[in-house]
Amino acid sequence: MSERRLLVRADGELLPDADARAFWKRFSDHMEANQGDLAGFAKNEGFASVRPAVENGSAILIASHSETQVPYASVSVSGPANSGRGGRQRSSAGSPKNQSRAPRPAKKR
Repeated sequence: MSERRLLVRADGELLPDADARAFWKRFSDHMEANQGDLAGFAKNEGFASVRPAVENGSAILIASHSETQVPYASVSVSGPANSGRGGRQRSSAGSPKNQSRAPRPAKKR
């Protein structure tokens, strides 16, 4: 089985595979320790912004020295790998199984 490619686009240019893997590792470590802190990660890496995205069914980090940082939000899945699915959204908050639910009110008898 081949290793999945981790992509990073910095100012429009794809990073080489080894650099992209290292960037993703730092991103994962930072986000684990600082949930949702895209701006802090971007600053640590010397960028104005970093955001996750999906291109042609592959996860990619988009880094920019000029674009303004936006808050962590849902990632829209698009491209040929998603054709015919109606623009499915993937939440950055994780799957519903991992989210706590508010208790349901008791039924009145």
